[in-house]
Amino acid sequence: MTRIILIGYMGAGKTTVGKALSQALGLPFYDLDWYIEERHRRTIAQIFAEKGEKGFRDIERNILHEVAEFEDVVISCGGGTPCFFDNMEYMNRQAQTVYLKASPDILFRHLKMGKVERPLLKDKTEDEMKQYIRDSLSTREPFYSQARYTLDVTLLDNYDKIKDTVRMLRELLNL
Repeated sequence: MTRIILIGYMGAGKTTVGKALSQALGLPFYDLDWYIEERHRRTIAQIFAEKGEKGFRDIERNILHEVAEFEDVVISCGGGTPCFFDNMEYMNRQAQTVYLKASPDILFRHLKMGKVERPLLKDKTEDEMKQYIRDSLSTREPFYSQARYTLDVTLLDNYDKIKDTVRMLRELLNL
């Protein structure tokens, strides 16, 4: 059985790499945030607005426990997932966990390229975004670094770089 969970900061490429890895391995792909949105018929932003971060994190934990029971899957988690409750320990028990690690500058560039609305970055200037990324990444790093594997990712701005990342991930996981 193959169960892979990708973690890392928002904008690290977890969904992009997860989709490409799942295709390469012929496994289903689950993005935890998408799964939450589908199950709750609300966007992450709406859930945050209605229930606050604590309410969202409770939902996220329950969905993580559901999805991490699936067999032969690739899962990408939200950037905060590993940092709450015992989520990181649980993920390490359930799957091969991989931290997609990127510098604050790369994360900022990915987030600027991306079209996804990020509730935690809403209404921030570029300088405020950069500072927020640096500050929150340093807080989250101790959780991320508990993953079984770490893969440094550079700017994933074209298909070849994504393909190279998937190849490196397969080597890392012996797949």
